[in-house]
Amino acid sequence: MKDTSFNLLPTIIGSLPHKNAKEACAIVTGFLKDIPCWPQLPNLSSKEGMSVQFSAGFPGIIENGNDLLIDSAKDSGGELEQLYMAYLENDSDKYPITEEYASGLYELLRQPDLSPLAVKGQVTGPISWGLSVKDNSGRVILYDDILSDAAAKLLRLKASWQEKKLNQISKNTIIFIDEPAMTSYGSAFFSLPKERIIALLQEVMDGISGLKGIHCCGNTDWSLILSTGIDILNFDTYNFAESLTLYPSEVKAFLERGGAIAWGIIPTDEAGIQKETVAGLKDRLEEAMAPFTRKGIAFKQLVEHSLLTPSCGLAGVQEEVAILALELLTGLSREMRKVYG
Repeated sequence: MKDTSFNLLPTIIGSLPHKNAKEACAIVTGFLKDIPCWPQLPNLSSKEGMSVQFSAGFPGIIENGNDLLIDSAKDSGGELEQLYMAYLENDSDKYPITEEYASGLYELLRQPDLSPLAVKGQVTGPISWGLSVKDNSGRVILYDDILSDAAAKLLRLKASWQEKKLNQISKNTIIFIDEPAMTSYGSAFFSLPKERIIALLQEVMDGISGLKGIHCCGNTDWSLILSTGIDILNFDTYNFAESLTLYPSEVKAFLERGGAIAWGIIPTDEAGIQKETVAGLKDRLEEAMAPFTRKGIAFKQLVEHSLLTPSCGLAGVQEEVAILALELLTGLSREMRKVYG
């Protein structure tokens, strides 16, 4: 495994509320000097929405604002063959993410004099993406074996292409696979077998040569996530701290193989952000970490292999509140590193 000694450095999940890529990148590079992340700006354009952002090039895809449809009446065999050929040749240049879909990525690449320890990007995961795309009959494509497999291969190529671009900023890259839909795993709304979920996630991960993480902003079966080949687990620590404590042996094994935990400790709703303090968040984070030290995980090891993040994206708050969240995030990181780092 690659080095995951982050010692509580901060980064973000991706989305910001801004409608100007230059302003968003100035904020990212101002606050996150060690691990900047390219900002997703869904309020700027529907093309920067979580699923639409990575959809270009998928066989038969139709964008309708924030909705994605597959025209199953159209013969997309040629496009599907083209996708599989690019996958087999590992030719990610055939499936780039253009500036129209990711203005924050291109703006970050234009920033002068960046020399971070690492740089972070993100891609929507195959489960969440597959649940957001429907065919002509209204059925989501996740349950179509051919289309869900093609989706994982497309997302793999998008992640690989993105990683090559981010290498211009730092040779140390982190790509998070965003899987909010995994919160529904085990419910009546989600009937995909565990083995299939792992296979689809692993398909995307195998296209990432640097550090790879999974972000899920809710409760899920963390043993499933930890059984994949991830290097970083990012979870909503602010609202669901106890959810990970149910898997102490899996977390211990994950850390022992060199994995890291990204603690999503900053709230992402306006009221939560405005009422919190660095001192209060420090107490909350220490409480979230404590159960693991009682399960035989050394606190020093936990601290060394930890990142700090917001619990989810920040696109849903006002710009000034997003800045306040970043102030809390970086302030908490400084305080924790001062005490434990």
